[in-house]
Amino acid sequence: MLFTEPSHNLQLRLRLDYLRFVGSVSWIMTHPEHLRDEDACKLRRLRERDPELDRLTGHVRKFAVMMTARHGDRLEDWITEVERDSLAPLACFAHNLRRDFDAVRNGLSMPHSSGAVEGNINRLKMLKRQMFGRASLDLLRKRVLLAR
Repeated sequence: MLFTEPSHNLQLRLRLDYLRFVGSVSWIMTHPEHLRDEDACKLRRLRERDPELDRLTGHVRKFAVMMTARHGDRLEDWITEVERDSLAPLACFAHNLRRDFDAVRNGLSMPHSSGAVEGNINRLKMLKRQMFGRASLDLLRKRVLLAR
C-alpha cells in the first residue's frame, strides 16, 4: 500500500517549494554585487547541488551583462550556446530572439531607447483606466494635460 500525504500537508509543501522557487528566481535575476551575503550563499549552495540551475544562472547573467553593457555583438554566440544546452524553456526564448535578431541586437547595442515614449504611453493608459466610465472626454483631456 502506498503512503499518501493528507492534502493539507501536500499543499503546505507545494507552497513552501513555490516560495523557495520564487526566492531563487529573485537571486538569479539580481546582480551578484547587489545580493545580500546570506542570499548569495544560498544561491551558491543551490547551484552546487543542481547543475541545471547552475547553467541557467550562468546564461541569465551573461544575458544581463549584454543588456546592461550594450554588448549586442555577443548575442549570436549567446543564442548558439543556449540552444545547444538542454534547458528547453531558455532555448525556446533564444530561438524566439533569433526570429527578430537584428532588432534585438540593435536594442542591446545602441544607446537609443523608446523607454520615454513607452513610459508616456503607460501613464496615459493608466489615466484612461482610472477615468473609465467616470467622466467625459474633456475631463480626461484636462487630467492628461495636468498630470505631467
